[in-house]
Amino acid sequence: MGDLMAPRISQSLVPTHLDEFDFVEIDNSRDVDADDDVDDAAPAALMVTSMAYLPQNSVLCELRHEAFEACVSSGPLDVGLVSKWRPKDRMKTGCVALVLCLNITVDPPDVIKISPCARMECWIDPNSMAPQKALETIGKTLSYQYERWHARAKYKIQLDPTVEEVKKLCCTCRKLAKSERVLFHYNGHGVPKPTANGEIWLFNKSYTQYIPLPVRDLDSWLRTPSMYVFDCSAAGMVVNAFKEDLTPSNSSGSSVRDCILLAACEAHETLPQSAEFPADVFTSCLTTPIKMALRWFCTRSLLHESLTYSLIDRIPGRQTDRKTLLGELNWIFTAVTDTIAWNVLPHDLFQRLFRQDLLVASLFRNFLLAERIMRSANCSPISHPMLPATHQHHMWDAWDMAAEMCLAQLPALIEDPKVEFQPSPFFTEQLTAFEIWLDHGSEYKKAPEQLPIVLQVLLSQCHRFRALVLLGRFLDMGSWAVDLALSVGIFPYVLKLLQTTTPELRQILVFIWTKILSLDKSCQVDLVKDDGHKYFIRFLDSEEAYPEQRAMAAFVLAVIVDGHRRGQEACIEAGLIHVCLRHLQDSTANEVQTEPLFLQWLCLCLGKLWEDFTEGQIIGLQADAPAIYGPLLSEPQPEVRASAVFALGTLFDIGFDSSSLSRDVGDEVSYDDDNDEDEKVKAEISIVKSLLDVVSDGSPLVRTEVAVALGRFAFGHNKHLKSVAAAILNHQPHSVLSSLPFFAIKGTTSGCTSANYYSHTGPILKAGGDSQSVVCDGRISTSNPLATSGVMHGSPVSDESSQHSDSGILTNCISNGVIDRAHSRHLDNGFYSQCVSAMCTLAKDPSPRIASLGRRVLSIIGIEQVVTKLTKSTGHVSSSESTTPPTSSLAGLARSSSLFDLNAGHLSMTFRTPPVSPPQPTYFTTGLRRVYSLELRPHLVSTPDSGLADPLLGSLGASGSSERSFLPKSTIYKWSCDHFTKPLLTAADDSNEIISKREEREKFAFDQILKCQHSSINKLHNQIAGWDTRFEAGAKITLLQPFSPVVIAADECERIRVWNYEEATLLNSFSNHDYPYKGISNLSLINELDDSLLLVASSDGSIRIWKDYSAKSRQKLVTAFYSIQGPRPGVPSLNAVVKWQQQSGILYASGKLSSIAVWDLDKEQRINSIPLQSECSVSAMSASLIHGREFAAGFTDGSVRLFDIRTPDMLVCATQLHTQKVVGMGFQPGLDPAKIVSASHAGDIQFLDFRHHRDAYLTIHAHRGSLAALAVHRHAPLIASGSAKQRIKVFNMDGEQLGTIQYYPTFMAQKIGSVSCLTFHPYQVMLAAGAADGCVSIYADEISSPRF
Repeated sequence: MGDLMAPRISQSLVPTHLDEFDFVEIDNSRDVDADDDVDDAAPAALMVTSMAYLPQNSVLCELRHEAFEACVSSGPLDVGLVSKWRPKDRMKTGCVALVLCLNITVDPPDVIKISPCARMECWIDPNSMAPQKALETIGKTLSYQYERWHARAKYKIQLDPTVEEVKKLCCTCRKLAKSERVLFHYNGHGVPKPTANGEIWLFNKSYTQYIPLPVRDLDSWLRTPSMYVFDCSAAGMVVNAFKEDLTPSNSSGSSVRDCILLAACEAHETLPQSAEFPADVFTSCLTTPIKMALRWFCTRSLLHESLTYSLIDRIPGRQTDRKTLLGELNWIFTAVTDTIAWNVLPHDLFQRLFRQDLLVASLFRNFLLAERIMRSANCSPISHPMLPATHQHHMWDAWDMAAEMCLAQLPALIEDPKVEFQPSPFFTEQLTAFEIWLDHGSEYKKAPEQLPIVLQVLLSQCHRFRALVLLGRFLDMGSWAVDLALSVGIFPYVLKLLQTTTPELRQILVFIWTKILSLDKSCQVDLVKDDGHKYFIRFLDSEEAYPEQRAMAAFVLAVIVDGHRRGQEACIEAGLIHVCLRHLQDSTANEVQTEPLFLQWLCLCLGKLWEDFTEGQIIGLQADAPAIYGPLLSEPQPEVRASAVFALGTLFDIGFDSSSLSRDVGDEVSYDDDNDEDEKVKAEISIVKSLLDVVSDGSPLVRTEVAVALGRFAFGHNKHLKSVAAAILNHQPHSVLSSLPFFAIKGTTSGCTSANYYSHTGPILKAGGDSQSVVCDGRISTSNPLATSGVMHGSPVSDESSQHSDSGILTNCISNGVIDRAHSRHLDNGFYSQCVSAMCTLAKDPSPRIASLGRRVLSIIGIEQVVTKLTKSTGHVSSSESTTPPTSSLAGLARSSSLFDLNAGHLSMTFRTPPVSPPQPTYFTTGLRRVYSLELRPHLVSTPDSGLADPLLGSLGASGSSERSFLPKSTIYKWSCDHFTKPLLTAADDSNEIISKREEREKFAFDQILKCQHSSINKLHNQIAGWDTRFEAGAKITLLQPFSPVVIAADECERIRVWNYEEATLLNSFSNHDYPYKGISNLSLINELDDSLLLVASSDGSIRIWKDYSAKSRQKLVTAFYSIQGPRPGVPSLNAVVKWQQQSGILYASGKLSSIAVWDLDKEQRINSIPLQSECSVSAMSASLIHGREFAAGFTDGSVRLFDIRTPDMLVCATQLHTQKVVGMGFQPGLDPAKIVSASHAGDIQFLDFRHHRDAYLTIHAHRGSLAALAVHRHAPLIASGSAKQRIKVFNMDGEQLGTIQYYPTFMAQKIGSVSCLTFHPYQVMLAAGAADGCVSIYADEISSPRF
């Protein structure tokens, strides 16, 4: 949002660091109950000078937050659109048969010629020489005219032939052409008109009779594909006969589709006989269009007095030389006719006639001219397929003007050959017209008709740059524009331009190719074939280009190598790996922040380059790619981190069991036998250790890629991981695998020690090896070997501790014959245990998509989920089952004592096991053995009688291909491709609307804040609304929306309901998640000045943020993550405390931990961890509204501490205010940054100024021993406290009690329950109170507040 990030009110009015003040211990505490006076001068002065402060930042509104859970981008398409713009079957005309039936000197009997009449044939007068010579000359000239359009075809001529000669000609042409098209040109000027049956006339051998030839016979000789040109009177008869004969013969119509016809006139028409035209005017238009067009135009031009036919015939230049007059005219003519066809013809027909075959395209362009000229002589050329009328298209006017301007130079050019030809302004004007369309056009308006002209302009060096820039602007309008440009035929032109070395074209060409490949991936083949990849590698390595443009080049290269082995090989040969790694390395070495988009696509490009390509993976590992990628995992942009994880994950070779550690367990293993393999194993271990550091990343985008990468690792190491998982489950009762609360713990050989085992319904973990059955009758405990206190708080764990934690896991398994690891290293055991723990962490992710991926990864290593149907269900596991101290971990893996509890309510299918009764523990052991004995293949567990349903995500079978298809799929690449499908050159159209809406809300907020600050509030007991939420456990948290009459309530089971209190209607109701463990911690609004998001914090530390939460059943999960990782040893639950600070975009989270986690939600990253250095834990928090990154925390021992994370020590001040747990706290309203109010469970409310007092300067004994909730108004001098004794008290900042809301037994009185939560409206004097009976009441001052 740029400058909008800066606050509108200068923070220079208030100090930025509290440590600038001297803290003086002055005991000014006052007891209200003792009726002491309270000095109100300071608060009054503060009220006068206070200014409203509204945060200007917005978070979680990037592309990655648009319904992450609901949709996945498809990325560049490699199918579908290809068939639309790329010709399905590129075709060419292989042979041309020219049949001339002129019979010079003998006119046909059915034609009466006028005098003078048209005589010219191929611009030759037959009467100017002997008849036979004239016939031969005309034939050769016609052949020459055709060769100018398609020189590579084979030409066969028959002059005044017989039926047998034509048959032989047709058969020969078909044989020569093979499967290519045959063109049959028929000139029937010397024979009668075709018959009504569609017969054309030929001669007998003695030329005494006309012999008919049915078109059916002709078609049977030529077969398809074919094209016919009939230049004779009543040619429409032949076309009609073709339609009648060919369509019924093939119900599919394929013969008609492969047969193209051009006819000079309708069935009832006769060819023009005016001497103005040649006799073969139709053929002349088709084969010599420029000459024909100019001869026809010169008599109608304003220059007709100075132009003659002789001048037209002497036009200098060549048609192929665009710098000459003839070449310019031909170029303009091609552009005009192409444009007419593009704008008039249907898309498919244009592709077939104008892009599939060069000769056919040329003839149809010229056919448009024939229609224009011959219609002026009352003759209508026809075609099959039929074309719309084009003779009056306005582009003909542009042609006339351009031709006239060119012809005006003709006399001077002929008189003096040294005179320089001045090009026509036609193309410049058309580009200007295209530019005007770009300024005002859109997808919903008529497409720009100049698009084919832009294509033609690319051929000219003088117009090329401007044309490319305008083309880039057009392509940037969206995928529809790219599809249009490809359909018009832009692709071969921009492909050819990659061979140029012109520096100024590089940036725009890279942009254009970015747009093309964002739509259609299939172009990768053409680029590699023409060595186009080298162009983009050179650009990528160029220091002159902007990083955003080099990111586009990296995107193009990523698409080139995406799933294309030849592209991967070509790019590796060109040194792409080293180029990308060098730029990544430079980015981490430089102090200046590298463009995130560039880093992102460097990572994605490399990931695609070596994905499933062993040679590329080896080169990457040899170049120390894992070490280069390590720093990128802490980049502030989630997209960069996710792309780096993707690149690391694709370095795993999943073509076979890549690690010697994953060989069959009975093999003798020597780690020094194969150094290359050992180096590869070390590299993979290094990669996984890097991935384990980001398992708890705040962005679902990153964690998704971690799950995918671990899935690839598990695929290559699945044998060893399966063995480790089974061994942990079998022989280590206090392990991560045995933390499911619905297994009993096997403490002795006598049986199960857990009394609560049969009271649960949940998943069973299935673990199995590949080569043997594993009998595992151990029960599951609730500890996690990776969850040390150091890990929870970000401190490192030594390898030694990791070894100790798991050193005995596998060696204890030797006795039962499952595993023999005499030659393995203990570090490997701990390492694989950490991997299994990370997989479990992902399987319990608060994001349903990531949790699904995590369960899929677990199923790869043989751990699958089956729901048991037990006879009793009494609740959660007892806390006694979750108190085993954890022993080892890597940072950020452990979250809670039930880490392996995968019981998620959003499972896609239900799994069945036989009923289990409580008195039969041995039956369950037997059933578990049965599960272990399976090979974990779908066909073994799919039968109804087996007692098990299909696994949640399937199982690994013996087939390598099926295993490969089972791997989790990455989404970051396809998702990132979406960036380039959107407009890159223009800002979003809705930005003005968003700013206007925000300004309107800010104005309303400012007005209300001023009223809050300056109005006198006497009472706050006017109940304006009451709502029975029907929460069985009562309303735990309430929240008032700032700009609409809406209240949000949640209960302990994390059910959320949204209610309009003015209309008394329920807007929406939904559950925060479907996991069995419940507990709400906090509700907050994010971006409340814009389209607000709802932050829901659970007691386990999980954060879920919702959008559209007030629309019925339309809520969408924006993001989800765990804000805290795991309790301290011996603590059964977290009781997370979470506070959101909009001003800084920071989320503070703690609980029964020894630290406070600091999260930057814009980066979606934990940026700090504040050690508490005490045994007590946080019970309440409040964030400053004035100073971002400043907050206060209250603790269970009654102490209060002020933190500023901008300072080195972060802890600014600490004091012991209460004797019992702090229940609630808040910063006092106004700009004073150091005054807070806190309340404890004992019922006392303390007022503290950290700058001048170590102790409270004011104390209120509000509720003796029963205070349950405290609320402090943001801007009004009000606080409210509620008790479990059905009473709410309201005070001002002087400690004066303004009113009491309590239960009265009378009929008309207010009835409130035991107060559980209180919250003020952000900008109005309004209080919402939630009670244990599920009722939510809303109270206002005597005067009702205005509504927004």
